[in-house]
Amino acid sequence: MRVLPRRPSAGRTAPAHRTALRRRTAPDRAFDRFCEHLAESDGRDRGDVPGWVLVTLMTAGLVLAIWALAGPALTNLFTTAIQRVTSFGG
Repeated sequence: MRVLPRRPSAGRTAPAHRTALRRRTAPDRAFDRFCEHLAESDGRDRGDVPGWVLVTLMTAGLVLAIWALAGPALTNLFTTAIQRVTSFGG
């Protein structure tokens, strides 16, 4: 793994090869900080994957349950609305 160089401390001047970083745009500097953060992390923090899987499955279950209960009523409502709009114009 490549280790990125650290930024100079206050009061010290940066080496010549790093002064180009100071002239870069804000998005470039933000990307540099992001890369430094990735280089410093040890890779163990993967987030709460089982929690997100559970939330996704529960959401899908709720959608299916609501769809099963309200599906016929919503279909009837949509069909009635379309019939009213088409009969209004003609």
